[in-house]
Amino acid sequence: MQVLCRRTNGHAEFHCCVCGQGFVMFWERQSHSERISIMGEIQETMRRQHRAASGREAHPQDGFLAPQMGSSLEMAGTGVAGGVPAWDL
Repeated sequence: MQVLCRRTNGHAEFHCCVCGQGFVMFWERQSHSERISIMGEIQETMRRQHRAASGREAHPQDGFLAPQMGSSLEMAGTGVAGGVPAWDL
């Protein structure tokens, strides 16, 4: 399962543990327990993004899939589990 994470300066569902950037998350239909179980993997994806930059700029401006299995947001909607069609971004 992958989750589309998009940066927000408003109400956030999730925050990066390194920089505090807030994110809204777009899930496939998953149970609450499934969502809770993947939170650690999402946080690990965000920590890895900080290898290149220390601040909030470490996170892609247009969003990203977490946990990251392949390249970038372009994979969304191409049959990747949890993908969102590009026209919905």
